[in-house]
Amino acid sequence: MYSDLDDFLADLDRRKLLARITEPVSPNLEIAAVTDRACKSPGGGPALLFEAPTGHDMPVASNVYGSYERMCLALGVKTLDDLAAEIDELMTPQMPAGIMDALKMLPMVGRLRDLVPKTVNDAACHEVVAREGTLDALPILKCWPEDGGKYITFPLVFTKDPETAMRNVGTYRMQVFDGRSTGMHWQRHKGGAQHYRVAERLRRRLDVAVALSCEPVLPYCATAPMPEGLDELLLAGFLARRRIEMVKCVTVDLEVPASSHIVLEGYVEPGERRREGPFGDHTGLYSQPDDFPVFHLTCVTQRKRPTYLTTVVGVPPMEDYYLGLASERIFLPMIRKTLPEIVDMHFPAEGIFHNLVIVSIDKRYPGHARKIMNAFWGLGQLMFSKTIVVVDSDVDVHDVSQVAWIVGTHMDPLRDIQLTKGPVDDLDDAADLPAYGGKMGIDATKKWASEGYTRNWPARLITTEAARHRADAILDRVMPRR
Repeated sequence: MYSDLDDFLADLDRRKLLARITEPVSPNLEIAAVTDRACKSPGGGPALLFEAPTGHDMPVASNVYGSYERMCLALGVKTLDDLAAEIDELMTPQMPAGIMDALKMLPMVGRLRDLVPKTVNDAACHEVVAREGTLDALPILKCWPEDGGKYITFPLVFTKDPETAMRNVGTYRMQVFDGRSTGMHWQRHKGGAQHYRVAERLRRRLDVAVALSCEPVLPYCATAPMPEGLDELLLAGFLARRRIEMVKCVTVDLEVPASSHIVLEGYVEPGERRREGPFGDHTGLYSQPDDFPVFHLTCVTQRKRPTYLTTVVGVPPMEDYYLGLASERIFLPMIRKTLPEIVDMHFPAEGIFHNLVIVSIDKRYPGHARKIMNAFWGLGQLMFSKTIVVVDSDVDVHDVSQVAWIVGTHMDPLRDIQLTKGPVDDLDDAADLPAYGGKMGIDATKKWASEGYTRNWPARLITTEAARHRADAILDRVMPRR
């Protein structure tokens, strides 16, 4: 596992997975345009390091998580399913049958010890401390022409609940208003927004620390849909296989990762709002301007030679697809603990996470697909799922072409569509009201007589194994290889 962003970038360079761009490129639209083109290249394109951003002497890294291979490298696994298997093992306690079984369990016991972060006295992010520092020195991007300004797009925003002191880490975009203040895009369903609501009720200023360019596992964990009340750093420690080192801030009562390259310390005042947006978002559309809390800067700390890590979102596929793919795989075992009949699930890039969820199940009783829909709409951030498609266990949910075929042949609109209302994502502009709108479930499973289907369900066309092998052998000889 990489303990520092620079180590990760150096390894990507050695593996020829990083493109170094030495010519000057402007943070105003140009870096984003290059990143967008790279993201839409086959396989997600390379990670990018802009060594000479116009007007700045700090390099900019983007698209570092933008491929399956790089996402696995960042999390220290060969495949994301390997990681899911580790989490499944952790969540399936077993009593050892003897001394040998007990010895086999020791590595997992060690992993549990690694969950808790530890505090260190000093860190490289304190090499330069500027209490009067500004944001002007950072090569912050303006990504899209109609954006309301420059945006910090990959911040790790740290807050504590003013009553319980429970920590939250989230990735919330920050529009730069001036050198000492930004917007704080706390959508109402997020953990940071809840901490701010508590602070407003208590009429108390809320300390905020923003960590930039941390060790590779942490930016992922800040995006992960952790259950409310669970510290994202616990997940980070499990993934990193070691305790995450934290260091106390200079001007606020918070801790930040010691691996940070840059830290922005500050606060938000209760009751203060400012118009933020528009912003070219991961929906591929501009999100609407609205009023959000204001972050006030009190101190900038950084390394002597930091790298600025950023991301660009827009029309899919983009880098965030691979971050979402990691969550899809990592959280599947956790969901199965509640819904063991789930075989697999997939969030296609075009569905932008919450707009389309495909689930395969081991169907056991009439109406089972509808039970899954309702369960998803009541399960954490899956409540945002606008369209849920449920298929049988023999359907590959990752093959969107196959899913479209099955939906078209297995679904009768009058019988198999379930409509409801509930919370939707704040960025869903199709809803009549902010954060509240319609949802649709599609039951594309085979229908049973006990569900009212009285005809014979047609069998799928499948050739024999022998004929398929014979066909492969013939075509390998006569078709040109690419």
